[in-house]
Amino acid sequence: MTKFNRRDFLKVTGGVAALGSLGYTPFVIAGASKKVVIVGGGIGGATAARYIKMADASVDVTVIEPNKKYHTCFLSNEVLGGERSLESIRFGYQGLHKEGIKVVHEMVNNIDPQARVVKTSAGNSYKYDRCIVSPGIALRWDTIEGYDAKVAETIPHAWKAGPQTATLRKQIMAMRDGGTVIISAPPNPFRCPPGPYERAAQIAHYLKQHKPKSKILVLDPKDKFSKFGLFTAGWKKHYGYGTDNSMIEWISGAEGGKVDGLDAKNKTVRALVQDFKGDVVNIIPAQKAGKIAHIAGLADKSGWCPVDLKTFESKIHANIHVIGDAAIQSPLPKSGYAANSEAKVCASSVVALLKGDEVPQPSYVNTCYSILAPNDGISVAMVYNYADGKINKVEGSGGLTPGYDKTTMEMRQREVLYAHSWFKNITKDVFG
Repeated sequence: MTKFNRRDFLKVTGGVAALGSLGYTPFVIAGASKKVVIVGGGIGGATAARYIKMADASVDVTVIEPNKKYHTCFLSNEVLGGERSLESIRFGYQGLHKEGIKVVHEMVNNIDPQARVVKTSAGNSYKYDRCIVSPGIALRWDTIEGYDAKVAETIPHAWKAGPQTATLRKQIMAMRDGGTVIISAPPNPFRCPPGPYERAAQIAHYLKQHKPKSKILVLDPKDKFSKFGLFTAGWKKHYGYGTDNSMIEWISGAEGGKVDGLDAKNKTVRALVQDFKGDVVNIIPAQKAGKIAHIAGLADKSGWCPVDLKTFESKIHANIHVIGDAAIQSPLPKSGYAANSEAKVCASSVVALLKGDEVPQPSYVNTCYSILAPNDGISVAMVYNYADGKINKVEGSGGLTPGYDKTTMEMRQREVLYAHSWFKNITKDVFG
């Protein structure tokens, strides 16, 4: 038997008492196995699994993810632009398996916070000391009349990368020269704030080469969006934005860009002022936390999950942490890099809590690249700290790609190289 002295005993019982005062009743006692169950194997979930295992190899980590392959949303727009294959954004879970992490391909249909059990549709139950939920987003089908999951099979959203990305790509390739692609952008908050506008640029890049008489119409309920000046300048430089020959037209909310209806049969969207008919229609609806977050009662009336921003523990259910797009984590954006950063903060917190140690002081980081053309990339970056119960931007830590008047195309080309390098590094960090 392992020797267990008085100091060890006091350390364990002291930690249990401290957690008990916070309303926790940990299962972790001398000799007990510490179990963490992670719901969702995307960027947040897979990162958390790896970093918990690296921090404490004795923790039993199980990831429950229904899909055997994961497609990254970041850089998926390059697939639409013809600059990247779908296979290049596809990842499996062999790396996690090799590190001693259990990966179960089942669908979670319930989480019991009192019994601390995760249940799946396969009829299996997984007990946990701490649970991390990283469910991504669910699409709010109720916000656009005539649009639902069934219709999305032919009028794709492509906001969850994979088969939908392939569908949209095929439709763009099959479209006649002189056709119109309609992109309906979502209201805030949503996954990847620059995504719809990078998508417009990437599709325009493809059309410019292969179907130069075609147009892209972006209908938007908002009057401004992430990296607004950089995007519109890039659209102007590469695709004639703002001229009579512009390949991209953006209609803001103030101009009647909010879409509230779809006639799928006629590929016509209903906006505030008028209807618009397209040859290819890409509807990106409003979003909320992934389905299991609502089933488990982790989301509030906003549709997202309130969390303690130091540990990402749910403010509704103890011992459950929510990370990634599903969490209310402002000013962090709902991005892949932010999910990766949140997962590391959460992992260190979970390991500390399981040991009865003090939770470390967190910091967070986000970088978001957008590629306007194969030789033109832009980015925004920011470092964040935690103070007074809030996540705060660290003054002077961030950066935004300069405009064309303060940069060169050589510098912009480097941004594309940085984006591709970042992609290789983060996917290696996430999936091993």
